[in-house]
Amino acid sequence: MIEITIAAFREIKRLQNSRGQLDSYLRLGVCHGGCSGLYYTLELSEEIQPSDCRYESQGLTIVVASASRPYLEQLQLDYAEDLMGGGFRFQNLAAINPCSCGLSFNVPNVDRLR
Repeated sequence: MIEITIAAFREIKRLQNSRGQLDSYLRLGVCHGGCSGLYYTLELSEEIQPSDCRYESQGLTIVVASASRPYLEQLQLDYAEDLMGGGFRFQNLAAINPCSCGLSFNVPNVDRLR
């Protein structure tokens, strides 16, 4: 299950409003690359593909491509601001060997994404 914190929900709603995409969905994904083998992707999407998985958290619809789903099932998405600015924080219980940047990680059976 994917969980969105209240802080992340507020930032996503702010982004939807500022971009004029009030009816968009939050699309989360995983791609090969980064320091540890995989990295997270996050975008606003106007469409849901037939193969996408849908999640609901904080009243927000989250869509995930079926290939990325196994890597995101235990994800908590947060948003925080610090001296360097604001950003989304990914906390994933399935991740191993996360990079210090917090955006790159590895999981067992990484070849399933290909």
